[in-house]
Amino acid sequence: MSSTIRTCLWFGDGRGHEAAEFYCALIPGSRIEKAFHGDAGHGAFSVIDFSLGGVPYQILDAGPMFTLTEAVSISVATDDQAESDRLWAALTANGGTENHCGWLKDRYGVSWQIYPKRLTELTTHSDKNVAAKAMAAMMQQMKIDIAVIEAAVRG
Repeated sequence: MSSTIRTCLWFGDGRGHEAAEFYCALIPGSRIEKAFHGDAGHGAFSVIDFSLGGVPYQILDAGPMFTLTEAVSISVATDDQAESDRLWAALTANGGTENHCGWLKDRYGVSWQIYPKRLTELTTHSDKNVAAKAMAAMMQQMKIDIAVIEAAVRG
């Protein structure tokens, strides 16, 4: 894939290539496109271009001057609960941390939101009562459990 626009994630710990490989193995239709390793006179760096499910990303692994924050995150709308559960388990493993409303931070410090597509259908439902119940149920969860949200909507 050749794209002129990519979201760039700054890594500063030398684990950028490892992270890109992990993400590509986790998300179907993903691949590392190219990697460049060099030295700009201020220290070694790496640039890894990759795509996740066809969406272009880049990792710049260039030292600890900047850190990853929740201000930039990757959002994944899954087809079903099983896919949400699979991604959630993999991304929170080995040092990842859970947060509310389907948010998590992986072992590398990248913030993600993982949720079944059905959640959007319910929280944006034309019946404002359904949407409010779905939103209230979601706000009580860490990992999104769509069956619990659907039960809350039914009353």
